[in-house]
Amino acid sequence: MTIFLTAPPADSLSSSREHFVDYVKPVLVAAAMDWDVVEGRREGDVRAALAERIRRYRNRQGEKVEVEFEDTATSVLEPLRERIGVRETEGEKGDIVIGRNAWKEYVRGLHEGWLGPMDPPAEPAAEVLQTVEETKTPSAPSQQAEEGHADDAAPTTAEAEEAKTTEDKKEDEAAATPAKPLVPPPYNTPESYTSSSLPASIPDHLGPSVAIPFPHILGFFNTPIRMYRFLNRRALADDIGRQTAAAVLAHHRQYHHSASNGELGGSSPAEWEQQDTLRHEEKEWHKSVKDAKEYAKERVWLNEPVVDARIGERMRRFETIEADEDRARAIGAAGIPGRTGEGDKEKSR
Repeated sequence: MTIFLTAPPADSLSSSREHFVDYVKPVLVAAAMDWDVVEGRREGDVRAALAERIRRYRNRQGEKVEVEFEDTATSVLEPLRERIGVRETEGEKGDIVIGRNAWKEYVRGLHEGWLGPMDPPAEPAAEVLQTVEETKTPSAPSQQAEEGHADDAAPTTAEAEEAKTTEDKKEDEAAATPAKPLVPPPYNTPESYTSSSLPASIPDHLGPSVAIPFPHILGFFNTPIRMYRFLNRRALADDIGRQTAAAVLAHHRQYHHSASNGELGGSSPAEWEQQDTLRHEEKEWHKSVKDAKEYAKERVWLNEPVVDARIGERMRRFETIEADEDRARAIGAAGIPGRTGEGDKEKSR
C-alpha cells in the first residue's frame, strides 16, 4: 500500500500525519499491511513524486531517457535486493490518498507520469535584462571648481565605498543562504492529453485507490464546527475505517463514468467519478489558497481535475462488498472474544 498525504491548505503537514495515525494506521497495523508514505509539504510535491515514480517504472521497462534519473534510496537498494533475491510482495497493490488536495495531485500525477514525456521539458530561454545607468559627468570642470569642492569630494567617496561594502555583504549573505527548493514543473499539461500516446508498458488496469476524507477547517468563527466534529469523531472513524478495510480486503471496482454528450472520454466537470471525489472539502479551504500568487502557471488545487479516458478507464476504486459488511456487523453484534474479563476467566479455569 502507498499512502499519499500532503499539508492541508494554510496548515502544516503535522495535521495530515495525525489524521493518518489516528484513523488509517490502526486498521493497517491490525491487518499486518506493509505501506509506503509519499508526503508533500507544498502544492505540487505529491504530483511530482508520483509522476517521477511512474517515469522510473517506464524506464525499467525499457523506455530510454536522455537525462538520467538522480539516485534515490530506492534506486540504490533495488540492485542490492535483486542480488540477494529479495522480491516485492505478490498481490494487489493500491494507494490510499488523504484529502481532496492530495487527491487532485494524485490524479494529475497519474496523467503526467503515463501521458507525459520521459525527459523534462526544455527550459525557457532566460531573458537578458540590460540596465543602462545614466551618469552625469561635468564637462571639463575648471580648476577653481575643483578647488572649491575638494572638501566635499572626500565624504562622497567614503559614502560610496561604505554603500558598496554593505551591498557586498548582502550578496554574500544571499549566497550563503540555501535557496528554497521549488516544486519541479510538470512535464505536460491537461491540454496535451489528447495528443499524447500511451506507453507500451502501461498495465491493463492501474492499482486500485481510495480517497480518505480529511475534514479540515480553520478560523476562530468556525470553532463551534470544530468542537462538534471533535465530539463526533466516532462517525468519521467509522467511515474511514470502512474505506481502509476495503483497501485491506482488496475488493475494487471501476470508477463510475457518465458519457455526457454521447462521447466516451470527455472531461466535463461531472463526467468522471474521480472529479467529484471529496469535492465538498473545497468549500472549507482557507481563503489564502486562492490569493496565493506563488504558482502562476498551474494551480492543481484550484483547477478542475481533468481525466483522460484512457487513464480513467484503467483506474480502480476500493470498495467493500455486502459479504464483508455482513461479517463486520456479525462481529460487532457478537463482540470480540477476550476483550472482556469473562474470556480470560474461562481460559484460566
